Amino acid sequence: MLKILKYSFYDLMRSRWSYVYFLFYLLLGFVLLFLNNDLSKAVITLMNIIIILVPLIATIFGVMYFYNSREFTELLLAQPLKRSSIFMGQYLGVAGSLTLSLCLGLGLPFLLYGLFKSGAILNFSMLILIGALLTFIFTGLAFNIALSNENRIKGFGYAVLLWLFMAVIYDGLFLLTLIAFEEYPLDTFSLAATVFNPIDLSRILILLKLDISALLGYTGAVFKNFLGTGLGFLISAAALLLWTVLPVWSLSFKAKKKDF
Repeated sequence: MLKILKYSFYDLMRSRWSYVYFLFYLLLGFVLLFLNNDLSKAVITLMNIIIILVPLIATIFGVMYFYNSREFTELLLAQPLKRSSIFMGQYLGVAGSLTLSLCLGLGLPFLLYGLFKSGAILNFSMLILIGALLTFIFTGLAFNIALSNENRIKGFGYAVLLWLFMAVIYDGLFLLTLIAFEEYPLDTFSLAATVFNPIDLSRILILLKLDISALLGYTGAVFKNFLGTGLGFLISAAALLLWTVLPVWSLSFKAKKKDF
């Protein structure tokens, strides 16, 4: 698995798309800090971008890499190698390269603007950690979609639909449900519905860490009372880790049952 991981990682790091992804965040960081020298406000602005953009890039890049390397994957499957090692190596290579581009692209501008001398280092670290987890989560989901669909067009379509549902449609349905049942106590429902969407869960954790949960209104008070506590933070962090592990387990299970 380590050899496949190393090959996939170096292959992706030589790809022009990795450089584009890196340069995008590098320029974004410099522009935000040039327009506003307050690192804390820049972190808040980055949150809105990362929460939406990172899952989209991870999903599309994961599907694209899986289909483009299909012939090479079939060649590896003909060798005396475990299927789980092959797909886990490719998955970790894709997710690792995207995470490295994200960390370097955003880390360099903030370091040059004196991140360690400001009080925003914890908030920035939280933002990068959330971005890394979202990368691993949606790369794993993308691999599952691609493995389940031989047709590339269907695979790309389902991948984009997954991101659209998690990033936009889910929030709309959640809001409509809160409006329709506003006369009923919805504290438990709000918490449960948030845990089932890694994007919403990540957004709320960052808002609570930045102490601006008042922007969430009624649900903000609920999340502040629960997720703002030590137990709530541990449960939410465990939920994000579970979101990271489940796609990997599903990928390994599907790979063993898949007839190539």
